[in-house]
Amino acid sequence: MTELELLAQHVSEGLAAPQKALSPAWFYDDEGSRLFQQIMALPEYYLTRAEHALLEARGDELAALIDPAGQPLDLVELGSGDGSKMLGLLGRLRARNPGTVYRPVDLSEHALTELARRFGEQLPELTLAPVRGDYFNAWPPAGAGRRQVALYMGSNLGNQDQPGALSLLRRIRGKLRPGDALVLGLDMVKDPRVILAAYHDGQGVTARFNLNLLARLNRELGMDFALDRFAHYACYNPLDGAARSFLVSALTQEVHSSHLGRSFHFAAGETIYTEQSQKYTPAMVQALAEQSGFEPAGLLLDEAGWYGLAFWRVADKG
Repeated sequence: MTELELLAQHVSEGLAAPQKALSPAWFYDDEGSRLFQQIMALPEYYLTRAEHALLEARGDELAALIDPAGQPLDLVELGSGDGSKMLGLLGRLRARNPGTVYRPVDLSEHALTELARRFGEQLPELTLAPVRGDYFNAWPPAGAGRRQVALYMGSNLGNQDQPGALSLLRRIRGKLRPGDALVLGLDMVKDPRVILAAYHDGQGVTARFNLNLLARLNRELGMDFALDRFAHYACYNPLDGAARSFLVSALTQEVHSSHLGRSFHFAAGETIYTEQSQKYTPAMVQALAEQSGFEPAGLLLDEAGWYGLAFWRVADKG
């Protein structure tokens, strides 16, 4: 299926469900990628800064876990964005192993163009091979005699509920071979007030990011969402460790899609569930690794314990 066909199928099913829902995977058109870059710079949005600081502070340890023996290495980053936070780690890996190749995979052409520009200026000696597309359909093939280490950063795994996270991790595991590995960036459980502020910033950038999803559907599926008739809503539940975002219909309304040839009814106050961001404990990370077929081999935390980098191996026995 083409990307447009996948989007059309997803919207048809998601907006017809009893609880309307749209996947955050569709946030990242070019405008969504630009808005997310703004979110990452917000004072409330600690995640990117915490991940970047952890990569800097413990990058040597992580590089040693990723590349203990200097074997030719392909780093496959799933949903790379502009790649800015990976420069330090990739510089370390390139210094350890000149055979390192960075293969960022992303849906956004804008993000990959910015990534290529940044790496060309700041790390020109690294071999770069960007891939535009869906993670699994566009997964670069493994070369003979080369290890693959997948990188899934930015707490993106947290966008999945427990069954979804396990399904995704098992699909990643299915792409890797014995001796390969996975690095995960994971947001850890912490003060719920800190977490909630990250998804409901005072400047309204997160709200614009959420609403941009409707603008994308208007453009690509011929829908007639009036963005001023929907509002962003975020919440965090400490009982299950999940932050959730919604779009709330301000009034009773019908939204039509010329591409789909159908309309969707919204009651006043009805919501579209657009994003989950799961927060983890170390015990949850251990369990996820074991249940998805990986061998947990390290969890690097920052000083505050706010953010973690998990390193999981594919056991040599397969």
